[in-house]
Amino acid sequence: MRYLFIRWIILAIAIAVTAWLMPGFHIQGNFWVNLMIVSAVLGLINTIIRPIVMFFTCPLIILTLGLFTLLINALMLSLTHWLLPNILTVDGFWTTFFSALIISIVSGLLGLFVHDDSKW
Repeated sequence: MRYLFIRWIILAIAIAVTAWLMPGFHIQGNFWVNLMIVSAVLGLINTIIRPIVMFFTCPLIILTLGLFTLLINALMLSLTHWLLPNILTVDGFWTTFFSALIISIVSGLLGLFVHDDSKW
């Protein structure tokens, strides 16, 4: 359970860094509360919907040597924007694409320092 909470915080930090770096990526209203809402929704989308999309687009991912995964990440962020239009605003496709790229890089780098100690 602690691992899940830490991963949620890492995703929130990655989204905060993206909001700071990208000019067209904004979190409206109370920044910290809405940041946690956006990170929770994006985390759920990445946990539930992303594996299904990855499975069905596996031939495209193989054909493009994994580059199609970047587009899938952008689509997951776009879905988050669609579900939370009053909280998260993203201006255009390229902003969404590069925002998803920044979120992936920052959360991946921070995730290197976290490991799950639970035994199955």
